Amino acid sequence: MLLPKSRALPLIFVLIILLFSSCSESQNGLESSVSEDKAAEEIFNSGEKEILRKRYGDAAEKFKEVERLYPYSDWSKRALIMQVYALHKDQAYENVVSAANRFIEFHPNDKDVPYAYYLIGLSYYDQVLEIGRDQKLTQEALAVFKLIIEEYPNSEYALNSQIKFDFLRDHLASKEMEVGRYYLKRAHFVPAINRFRRVIEDFSTTSQVPEALHRLVEANLSLGLIDEAQTAGAILGYNYKSTEWYERTFELLKSEGLKPKSSGNSWLSQIYRQVIKGQWL
Repeated sequence: MLLPKSRALPLIFVLIILLFSSCSESQNGLESSVSEDKAAEEIFNSGEKEILRKRYGDAAEKFKEVERLYPYSDWSKRALIMQVYALHKDQAYENVVSAANRFIEFHPNDKDVPYAYYLIGLSYYDQVLEIGRDQKLTQEALAVFKLIIEEYPNSEYALNSQIKFDFLRDHLASKEMEVGRYYLKRAHFVPAINRFRRVIEDFSTTSQVPEALHRLVEANLSLGLIDEAQTAGAILGYNYKSTEWYERTFELLKSEGLKPKSSGNSWLSQIYRQVIKGQWL
């Protein structure tokens, strides 16, 4: 049924008005989106300028502002990883860990996830170097670097993570040696042996092993445990014959009319048999 002309014209005008209104709203929405994107970019750029000025704390605040004001924009993700970087440069280590974990949680498949983990590891690592004796931080750093090595072996952070992982294990081993030497100097031979044994068994790839074997020779000789002393010397000779520690061990055993050789059935003898079979170190 056709509408009378008198009724059709007003309806056409209404449709035209609605059409223009819809276009206007769409245009306003697009302009608003572009405006927000531009504002986020400007704040992000100001954060980068603060980094160039080495004002890392101020830079982190700028990036945090992008994340807070424009959480759903592409700039928010970029700002968050830059915030982690700036916080690390500012040595705000606790904030680094929380911001990096937030990035990993929000963007688990992003290409910068290994970098976020690496910055977490560096934050623990830097504190270990500063504090020196904090074993908890060392363990935290080791866990993160191990994760990177195993989960992201092809990332650009895997090699540095391996280097730092090895250094921290050497650090832990050196602490065991420090305590062991303390006991040894005070003739507390059993606790000293326990410390040196831990270096041999738990940190067998570190640079502390040759000295640990030599100290085991010293401690066992002091207790009259000849078989153990000779076996420790034999392990040292098999793996580290060119080191000064073997020379000192050889002279020490020689002064007692002994020589490096595997004897008895102690834990050291078991290790010696593994060494000969190529299953140790």
